[in-house]
Amino acid sequence: MMAEIVILPALAIGALIGLYEAILLHRDVSIPTHRFGHTLHAFVYAIIAVFITMNAPWVYANLSFLHSIPILQHAIVFQIAVGLITVIKIHGTSFAVRSRFGMASVGMAETWTHSFVVGALVVAAPYVWPFIQPMMPAWLK
Repeated sequence: MMAEIVILPALAIGALIGLYEAILLHRDVSIPTHRFGHTLHAFVYAIIAVFITMNAPWVYANLSFLHSIPILQHAIVFQIAVGLITVIKIHGTSFAVRSRFGMASVGMAETWTHSFVVGALVVAAPYVWPFIQPMMPAWLK
């Protein structure tokens, strides 16, 4: 049986989560060039991460190297792993920019809470979609 792929809803929810993260970044990051780079990176990454979590069975079926990791055969565990990678990515990116200059940059205060909220949204996306789908425009369903 072929796993079904969800494209437009995954892109739309990913874009919304990316927009949410961009709003958080504008609050947390005060350096304009860092703000733009972080926003672009966060937006693209959120779309990719949500695409993966909303299509976990399809991704698992088509990326055979994942089959060598026994615990990832369960969709929820795979989705949580993507969420944890998201948390680490958000916090790691902030740390990399800070350490690049050898000291803490002013305005680079992305918090663990921010990271966990975005990671949780990425994991929750496939479970929230059935509830918000009826409110979406017809072309998105």
